[in-house]
Amino acid sequence: MSQSSSTGQNGLTYAQSGVDIDAGNELVKRIKPLVKATARAGADSDIGGFGGLFDLKGAGFTDPILVAANDGVGTKLKIAIDTHQHRTVGIDLVAMCVNDLIVQGAEPLFFLDYFACGALDVDTASDVVAGIADGCKMAGCALIGGETAEMPGMYSKDDYDLAGFSVGAVERGAILPRKDVGTGDVLLGLASSGVHSNGFSLVRKIIELAGLFWDDAAPFAPEQSLGEALMMPTKIYVKPLLAALKETSGVKALAHITGGGLPENLPRVLPDGTTAEIDLSAIDAPGVFKWLAKAGGVAEPEMLRTFNCGVGMVIVVEAAQAQAITDVLTREGETVFRIGKIGAEGPESVVFKNSLGLLA
Repeated sequence: MSQSSSTGQNGLTYAQSGVDIDAGNELVKRIKPLVKATARAGADSDIGGFGGLFDLKGAGFTDPILVAANDGVGTKLKIAIDTHQHRTVGIDLVAMCVNDLIVQGAEPLFFLDYFACGALDVDTASDVVAGIADGCKMAGCALIGGETAEMPGMYSKDDYDLAGFSVGAVERGAILPRKDVGTGDVLLGLASSGVHSNGFSLVRKIIELAGLFWDDAAPFAPEQSLGEALMMPTKIYVKPLLAALKETSGVKALAHITGGGLPENLPRVLPDGTTAEIDLSAIDAPGVFKWLAKAGGVAEPEMLRTFNCGVGMVIVVEAAQAQAITDVLTREGETVFRIGKIGAEGPESVVFKNSLGLLA
């Protein structure tokens, strides 16, 4: 029996296997103006070639070191898919990468994304890329390329996954952390916008146990639905921190508070023989963390090692410049907490005193 008679057709097409090339072409057409809007010095942000180009000299660097980072959004994507809110996860994707670049002192230069799905929905993908473009503009970096992969059989029809890749640059003599981090330095915390993009497996478990639905009023923000409140995007700290680095000389180190929270991320910038001493009462934890702790019966140590608990970035600064740096960051729109200091070596690399008051 011939192949054509066994299939009942003259021949199969790629579309019949579940991959729609025309939809992919339509997506590229739609996102071109979004990509163009992220143009910056060093990149014209055009797409369509086999690779993206960036001119370091055109960006104004003299003796740059390149810094690269990649990340995803995690199971927060499940909420985006379930609630059909796709725009803000693109901001999350950019934030998780560029916040990791700025902690090295690097200015984010360009960004690339990877979007994988079971069946390409052009509207959904366009919303995601629009959010990525929003995040790139917030960070001052160019969206210079990406990849869309339609993989039926690997993902169910409505599911998709995201990965982001960003490259930044820092002048050779300005790399963070500095080697003079030491006892007496002050720790400043920058307020988070909420859960950001870590700990959502626990968030979803607590919501399941609480018997809540995404369109219910959020217990911690009743003016919003639960889905809307939890989709608050990760804060991008790049421009305020670049301002602080440019206008002051007292920033010694930065720590992006992601999975693992303060206990796991802050030690990554501490030299041997030192301890971070943190006063938890100085942190104004958003209501979402208080609700999660109460609804899930989650102990404070577990909250601290799972979530940012209200601090998305920690800055190690010279004590004498702490106020000047705070003033710059406040002017740039950040809420700054003076959360502690660097002390001599102790039993733990991070020592907490007082409480967040999550169960109060």
